[in-house]
Amino acid sequence: MDIYLIVSLLILGAVTGLFAGLFGIGGGGVMVPVLTFLFLRQQFPADHVVHLALATSMATIVPTALASLRAHHQHNAVVWPVVLRITPGVLVGTFAGTFLAAYLSVQFLAVFFSIFMAFVAWQMIRNLQVSPARQLPGNLPLVAVGIAIGAISALVAIGGGTLTVPFLVWCNLALPVAIGTSAAVGLPIAASGALGYWINGLGVADLPDYTLGYIYWPAVLVMACASFITAPLGARLAHRLPIPTLKKGFALLLVALSVQMLLAVFSAQ
Repeated sequence: MDIYLIVSLLILGAVTGLFAGLFGIGGGGVMVPVLTFLFLRQQFPADHVVHLALATSMATIVPTALASLRAHHQHNAVVWPVVLRITPGVLVGTFAGTFLAAYLSVQFLAVFFSIFMAFVAWQMIRNLQVSPARQLPGNLPLVAVGIAIGAISALVAIGGGTLTVPFLVWCNLALPVAIGTSAAVGLPIAASGALGYWINGLGVADLPDYTLGYIYWPAVLVMACASFITAPLGARLAHRLPIPTLKKGFALLLVALSVQMLLAVFSAQ
């Protein structure tokens, strides 16, 4: 890798780790569009560049989520019974979603990613209030929610926080607790997603050197080193800073990155 790519990946990993701890997200919303741009600049095969970005993002989320959930656990902000109840659905949905993503075109994935992130940003900006009587659903509905979260997370390579946090807040968990619990849910999502993209990329021709399936491991290692350091910092900030203002800023960032990804993918065709 050239020095430009290494420095870019270090910065990306640091920013991703900060957002992972701060918002309880895996960071795919940040990583995927930037990795797509960086991989195109490295002249990786255009037909697989988004698959590579998705897979590499998922693999990077594993250590990032681990650092983030550890920091939130130290603040007693992880509801472990909820994590255990939703994890089976998350594992099934994420693993199945990677098989679907492997057969979708780069253009479709880019458009789906951008539309989904725009929807998430809109939800963040709206900041809707929920009924105080609403509670978490039972085991089977929670498994179904986990399947949906996992499947969408696999298609857009997120740790699930952009879905899990709003869902838990909608169920009347306090925002810092929803963020911490989401960080824990992000670990099985990332692990299952990375495994699925690894399997689906095996045997694909013309992929760059040092890939395992669709996962480009040099990028994973560089970004993970940075994110593992900054994720605990983000978790500490999540318990101190005004989250509504930060959520709106992050929403604007999601929109900008989505637009950038669309421009990068379609200009490369």
